[in-house]
Amino acid sequence: MQITVMGAGAMGGYFGARLAAAGHEVTLVARGAHLAALQEHGLRLHSPKGDLHLPGVRAVADVGAAGQADVILFTVKNGDLEAAAASLKPTLREETMVVTCQNGVSAPDRLAGIIGKPHVVPGVARLPGDIEAPGVIRHSAPFDMLSFGEADGGQSPRCDAFAAALEEAGCMVQQPWNIRHDLWAKFVMQASFASVTALTRLDIGPLRESAESAALIRESMAETEAVGRAVLPDLPQGLADTAWGLLSEKLPPTTHASMLDDLNRGKPIETAYLSGDVVRLGAKHGVATPIHATFARLLAPYAAGPPA
Repeated sequence: MQITVMGAGAMGGYFGARLAAAGHEVTLVARGAHLAALQEHGLRLHSPKGDLHLPGVRAVADVGAAGQADVILFTVKNGDLEAAAASLKPTLREETMVVTCQNGVSAPDRLAGIIGKPHVVPGVARLPGDIEAPGVIRHSAPFDMLSFGEADGGQSPRCDAFAAALEEAGCMVQQPWNIRHDLWAKFVMQASFASVTALTRLDIGPLRESAESAALIRESMAETEAVGRAVLPDLPQGLADTAWGLLSEKLPPTTHASMLDDLNRGKPIETAYLSGDVVRLGAKHGVATPIHATFARLLAPYAAGPPA
């Protein structure tokens, strides 16, 4: 398959590396020092599922140089979505699928408004990793799940073909019948997890050991689930309980949200698309969201980076 990774950071670079190693035509769209390292030295991946070095990986700064693709893995940050989406138009064939992997639940609809709904395939990525150094990606646990499906539900030949490519590359794949349920299942956990770890500058270990902070996380996840049920009345029950089970029992105590990493590195943070979207959607559907409103207001000074 011809695959373009738009925003080849840790997540996009990981999946791009696996797919390229499996023999697919992969182009990585990146920028800055990371792009320079990819072009000069190739891509290195350190992973418990097997290390890779791809010295000849194709990396470009402009997606237009990538040419048309069967699949575009769209892994830019939420704040870059609109500009990146507009640049995709020349690369789209009639059947090109653009798989969203952004945090939150708003990216598929925002992207569809720019490139057209038929191209958009909502996705949910669950991958622990980061850019260790320019051109070097560190995958920190043997888990690399990409879940995706057609926006209106069900699957399609193009989704099946991409799923087969990922499986052949050794990645974990899910094709849920209703991908929006999976988006909300992740969002219920992520909106709270990101806000609380960013606000406290703490990993999940001490947060779940404190009865007070554990209660806050659970209450804020229940708030998000209530909003989700207003948006999607058929949303499965118990999402907040399931999310708490993951946070309290399965994640290593040193785990924290990537938004905390962005905050600590002086980068813009995505609070507008996490707690901010809980508040926005709650207001739209008549659901009170006092906890996430507080989270969003406290984090607002950091939205564009460290305040002066």
